[in-house]
Amino acid sequence: MTATTLDQFPDSPAILRQDWKIISLIGAAHSCSHFFQLLLPTLFLSLANEFGYSFSELGLLASVFYLVSSFGQASSGFVVDRVGPTPVLRFGLACFVAAGVLIGLSNGYAMLLLAAFIGGAGNSVFHPVDYSIINHRISAPRLGHAYSTHGLTGNLGWALTPVFMTTIIHLADWRVATFSAAGLVAIVLLFVWLGRHLLSGRNEAQPSAVPAAKEQQQEPTVSLAEQTVGQTLATLLRQPALWGAFFFFVCTSIALSAVQNYTIPMLGDVYGIDKVLAGSTLSGYMVASAVGMLAGGFLVSATPKTELTVAASLVMAGVFLVVLALGVLPPTWAMLLVGLAGFSAGVATPSRDMLIRRVTPKGATGTVYGLVYSGMDVGSSLGPVGFGLMLDAGLSQGPWVGAAVAFVVAALAAMMVARSVANRPAMAAA
Repeated sequence: MTATTLDQFPDSPAILRQDWKIISLIGAAHSCSHFFQLLLPTLFLSLANEFGYSFSELGLLASVFYLVSSFGQASSGFVVDRVGPTPVLRFGLACFVAAGVLIGLSNGYAMLLLAAFIGGAGNSVFHPVDYSIINHRISAPRLGHAYSTHGLTGNLGWALTPVFMTTIIHLADWRVATFSAAGLVAIVLLFVWLGRHLLSGRNEAQPSAVPAAKEQQQEPTVSLAEQTVGQTLATLLRQPALWGAFFFFVCTSIALSAVQNYTIPMLGDVYGIDKVLAGSTLSGYMVASAVGMLAGGFLVSATPKTELTVAASLVMAGVFLVVLALGVLPPTWAMLLVGLAGFSAGVATPSRDMLIRRVTPKGATGTVYGLVYSGMDVGSSLGPVGFGLMLDAGLSQGPWVGAAVAFVVAALAAMMVARSVANRPAMAAA
C-alpha cells in the first residue's frame, strides 16, 4: 500500500466548516464534563452552612462521583461501540442536568448522594464518546486540532466553574447557582440534539487510517464491535500497547494531582509565596497548559512520530518541576516555571491522543478510550494520598519531585506503546 500523508487527503471549504462545527459541539459537551467535576466542591461551604455537614461527609460526595465515573468509564466504551456515541453523549449531559436539579432541590444527604451518583454516571461517558466521534467524523488534516481543542475546552470548563458558581451564590444563593448550572448544561444538550446529524456515522470523505511512515500490508480484520463484550475484552487485554496506554494515564494523572493539590502549599513553604499569589500561579498552570494544547495541535500534523512529541514535552515538564523543587529560584521565577511546566505538559496532549488512536483496533474506539482513560481516575485517587503523606513526613518538595518522576515514567510508557504498535501487524483504524 502506498504511504500517504495528511496533505494527500481530499479537503474542501465545506469539509472544513463541517469539521469545526463538530469540534465545537464536542468541545462544548466536554467542557460540561469538567464543569460538573468541580460543581460539588464549589458548594462545600454552602452545604456545610445549610446542613451542618462535616468536610469528610462532603468529601464522600466527591468520592462517590469519581468512583461511579471510574467504573462507568471503563465500561461505557462497550456501549458506545455498540449503540453509537451520540445517544450516549445525550445520556451523559442529561445526567448532569438531573444531578444539578437534584442538588438544587436537596433536603438532605440522601438526595446529595443520589445526585453525586447520577453525576458520576454522566461524567463516565465523555472520553469514549468524544474520541469515538472525533476519530470517525473529523477529517485527517484536522485531527490534531480536534484533540487540542478537546483538551482546551476541558480546561476552560474547570476554569469556569468557580467563577460561575461563586458569582451566582453571591448574587442569589447556592440553590439558584445549581439550577443555573443545570440550565447551562441543558442549553448544550439542546445544541447537541440539534446537531445530532453532524455527530453520527463516519466521515467517508476522509480516510480514517493514521498516516503511515512506510509501506505496510493490511491484514484482514474483523470489527470488534461485532464480537461479544467478553470476546472484545479478551482481545484487547492481550495487547501490551493497551496496558501501556493505561499505565501512561495513571502516571500523568498522578503528576497532575501533585500539581493541582499541593502546588499552593509548596509555593508557600519553599518560596514564601502567599496563598493568593500561589492560587493565581496554579491558575496560570492551567491556562499555560491550555495554550500548550493549542500549540501541540500543530505538532500532530508536523510529524507522524507523535510519541517523540509526548516524551519530549513530558520530560521537559519534569525538568521544570525538579528545578522548582530545588528551591534555588527567586519567587517570581518560581511562579514562571510553574507556568512553563504547564505549557510543556499541555503540548503533549494532542500527540498523546493521536498515539492512543494508533492503539485502537477496528470497532473498538469507545472501548479502548474508556479503558485507557479510566487510568486517569486510578491515578487521581492514588496521587493525593501518597503526596499528602510526603508533606506530612516533612518532605516539602516531595510532590514536585514525585510529579517529575511520574512525567518521565509516562514518557517512557509512551515510547513503549509506540514500539508495541510498530511491532504488531497493521490493524484497520477504528
